Amino acid sequence: MHQTRPAIDRTTPATPAPAELTFDERLAFINTAMTLRLDEAKVAYEVNTAHIPTEPVDLAAVVTGPIDTGPAPLADLYPTPVAALLQRAHHRLFTGGWCSGALVDEDGARCMLGAIRAEARGDSGLEADAAAVLLDVIRRRFGDVDSVPSFNDAHGSARVPLRMVDQAAGLADARGL
Repeated sequence: MHQTRPAIDRTTPATPAPAELTFDERLAFINTAMTLRLDEAKVAYEVNTAHIPTEPVDLAAVVTGPIDTGPAPLADLYPTPVAALLQRAHHRLFTGGWCSGALVDEDGARCMLGAIRAEARGDSGLEADAAAVLLDVIRRRFGDVDSVPSFNDAHGSARVPLRMVDQAAGLADARGL
């Protein structure tokens, strides 16, 4: 008797097409894969360096100077007194802050004239000369301006006033003041 075998279906079963991952799902997958790789690298590093003898570091021996020294004092780039005063005033405005409406505000920020006055350290002649050069620079750029304080108070940010004080320092140096 001859037996027939059932026919074998040699076609591959229909597999559903892989679902397209969303951007967030791809990012999560990549994040997981990278975390795994980094963990493996960390273990490999520790295994590879375990034989290296190390001694704990005593931080008291490493830190030998003051931790918070503040900004470095500004070296006078200009040899003339008015130019040097204006340079120091510019530095004070840049590091200590600029304000309008007052010589010094409650936070310690200063206006242009307040910075000049602070850096003049009581020398009213030097202060007057610096303010005159600054007013000259302002008038060259912006036309008829009443005074340094009115120009200062007309601005909402420090950008232009700082630039004017810096340019005034250069003009005072060029004039030999």
